[in-house]
Formats: sequence, structure tokens, C-alpha cells
Amino acid sequence: MSEEISKAELLKEELFMEQKHAAAIIDEKETEEAFDFCEGYKDFLTECKTEREVAAFAVREAEKKGFVPFDNTKKYSTGDKVYYLNRGKAVILAVIGKKSVKEGVNIAAAHIDSPRLDLKPNPLYEDNEIALFKTHYYGGIKKYQWVTVPLSLHGVVVKKDGTTVSVNIGEKEGEPQFVITDLLPHLGASQMERKPSEIIKGEELNILVGSMPFKSDKGSELVKLNIMKILNEKYGIVERDFLTAELEAVPAAKAVDIGFDRSMIGGYGHDDRVCAYPALQAILELDGVPERTAVTVLTDKEETGSDGNTGLNSDYLRYFIADLGRCEGDIMGRDVLSKSKCLSADVNAAFDPTFAHVLDKMNASYINKGIVVTKYTGARGKSGTSDANAEFVGEVARIFDSNGVVWQLGELGKVDEGGGGTVAKYVANMNVEVVDVGVPVLSMHAPFEVVAKLDVYMAKKAFLKFFEA
Repeated sequence: MSEEISKAELLKEELFMEQKHAAAIIDEKETEEAFDFCEGYKDFLTECKTEREVAAFAVREAEKKGFVPFDNTKKYSTGDKVYYLNRGKAVILAVIGKKSVKEGVNIAAAHIDSPRLDLKPNPLYEDNEIALFKTHYYGGIKKYQWVTVPLSLHGVVVKKDGTTVSVNIGEKEGEPQFVITDLLPHLGASQMERKPSEIIKGEELNILVGSMPFKSDKGSELVKLNIMKILNEKYGIVERDFLTAELEAVPAAKAVDIGFDRSMIGGYGHDDRVCAYPALQAILELDGVPERTAVTVLTDKEETGSDGNTGLNSDYLRYFIADLGRCEGDIMGRDVLSKSKCLSADVNAAFDPTFAHVLDKMNASYINKGIVVTKYTGARGKSGTSDANAEFVGEVARIFDSNGVVWQLGELGKVDEGGGGTVAKYVANMNVEVVDVGVPVLSMHAPFEVVAKLDVYMAKKAFLKFFEA
């Protein structure tokens, strides 16, 4: 009997698949490297809370590593490092490889925008001697999660004379912060009878910004006047300047360790900066010259459908690739793209034991089991997905397996529960081989999301090995 069990166990080991915790696969030294890597990521997540801030960070770090602005009239040589900044909101970085770009390039594409609250064009108003900002939420959020959360204000204001003023208030020690108020439970009975999506309505996401009146005069809207006086003194702006501003309210919390074992990171904007940071670091850390040209794309507007001239539904990546071909010698951009390969670097929903009913346990992604490969996204009948082919998924799996990258494969929830999309389909529409890979996230799209440190590190390792392949 024991012999039969032994044979069965051996056969199971040979034929069955077992997904192990990353800590059981990698050694102690690499675990320490992973935790060290995440210290830089936490600083990045705390510092960079908008797409403009991420793009500026990426350019600063790239220039330290010898990257220079891309010039589409120049001829580049093997090993050259270039970057292209698109309107301050999206960045492409490239390291020219040994092989001609006519053989294709390797792309890692992540998005750097996150769900947030944008100020409306006419945001500031006073009601019963309280000053508030009106907002328009950006991306898919549960609106009730954004009330009573300390907020900071980021963005730019373009003044009437054409000068631009940067705004960042609420992040530094001693700076004021902002908040959206909510009803007390004692008076919230009728509110709680609303359907969940309307417990807080979009027009109720009004940010509390002041309550002191301008004292040296009489009249109406004196609290609003006092706020404008403060803004004018600090930034030199008047109310009309809101019309030509991009101002975003985001959670003011810093990225922190989560858990007694410090194995996780909590913070705002993991989706998708938890993929953007590793993709950036991978191309910055390339040791030597890659065989194929390596390209990292940090793009905007994914949370609203990737439309707009800084989103990947536009042509700026296509134009950049075409310029690479022309710089090398009149190589057609379409020929480069048709032989290119891409990891669409975006997060997936991590299995949450508290809400297990929306996830297929056999096909979900789990924290601490490495970077997750997602063959297709979309909704229900795979609507709105590129659905990567088996050959390319197999190629990516071989790269990961042969280089010690801990990885798993997962879907975004049960088939009829909903779904979501990434930039993969826009890259695939350029005739590029593409598959989604990314970090599993708990509480995705909330003001405070959670990821595992080992998964963040495996993301960087995965992109690096893909570039080196």
C-alpha cells in the first residue's frame, strides 16, 4: 500500500502544478534584495502621486543614467540611451540594442495615472460660510471610500499671461490637508437606504477647504474671498485661472509597511505605479547592451480608456517606433512593430479571502506568488481584450522559468462578475505580440491599496529578464 502511495505522490509531483509562496522558492539573500528594492518603491509612491510627477521623476532618474532626449533626426548607435517626454504626462525610454530594430523591439508598457478626484473648471464656492471645491472623479472608484480621507492637492495652473504654476500642498509636515465630509450615523438613516453606488453621489464629493472670512470688509462670500487671497499670495493666481488648470485631489497618506512581518506595502496609486516603477528601474538597470532594443513606456489615461494624446490609444508610441526605424535607415515602422514583443504591465486583483465569492480560486492571482500573467482581460465574453496567443505566453513563461522569476497565471475575477481592461489591446492593435503581466493588488482602486513586496521585486526582475532575452 505504501509503495502505491509513493508512486502516486511521485506521479503527482511530475504531472500536477503547485503554486508556492515566493519565499519558499527564492533564497534569503534574494528576499533581502526584494525588501531593499521596495524601500525605493515606497519613497517613489509617496513622492509621485500624479502622472506629471511620475513622468518628471522618470526623466530625472533617466538623465542620471545617461539617457538623453530623443532626436528623430539623429542616427543612433548600439548602447545609446534616449527618452521622449510627451506633454509632461507620458515617457518613453529606450536602450538601442545590438540587433537592428527591423527585427523588432522589446516593450514594457505601464500606466502612471491612477483613480483620483479632479477639480471642476469652476471649483471654488461658499455655502453657509464654508468654502469647498467641486470635483469630478477620474477613473473607476467606489465613491464612498473617498470621504473622510485626508487629501492633498497636486497639479498645474496656467495663468492668463501663459506662465505655469505647480501646485503640491498637503504632503509635507505642517502643511494643511483637505477632506470630504460625511453624515454622522445618527442622521444617516435615509442615506443608508440608497443603493451602494449612491451612498455618496458624484456631486457630493465636495472638498472642504476653508471656513475663515476675510475680516476687513463686509459683504457676501467672504470665506471664498479669503481662500482666493491665500491662493493669490502663495501662487499668484486669480479665480479665472482655475479655468486653465489641472488640479487633482489625491490621498495624502504616505506609503507604509503593512503587517507584523512588514511583508506588504500600503499606499495610494499601486495601480499602476507598482508596475511602472519596476519597468522604469529595469531599463535603468540594464547591464550592458541588450540584444534587441529595450523600450519602457510609462503612459497616461489608462483609467479613463487610454484616449487622448498622452494615452496609448493615440499614436505617439507608433510614431516613436517609426522614428527609431527611420533613424536607423528608412526602416518602416510597421515592420518594426510587426516583429516587436510587449509586456503590458498592469495589475490584477489579488485573491481576498473576505470576498472570495467573486473570484475563481483556481484561476485567481495571489499575493506573494510572484508576478501574474494575464492572458486576457475584458468583460464576460472576453469583450475588449487582445487575448494573447499561446505561443507568446509560452515564450514569456520560458523566459521567466529560465531566469528564476516567480510567476503565476490569473484572471480578473469570475466570468460574469464584471471585468476590466489594460493598454494591451491598444498595443496589440499595432500588430505587436503582447500579454499582460503585473502585480496582484488588494483593495484595487481604493484610496489605500496593498501589494506584497516579493511580487513588486519579481515584477522588476521579470521586466529586466525580458529586456535581456
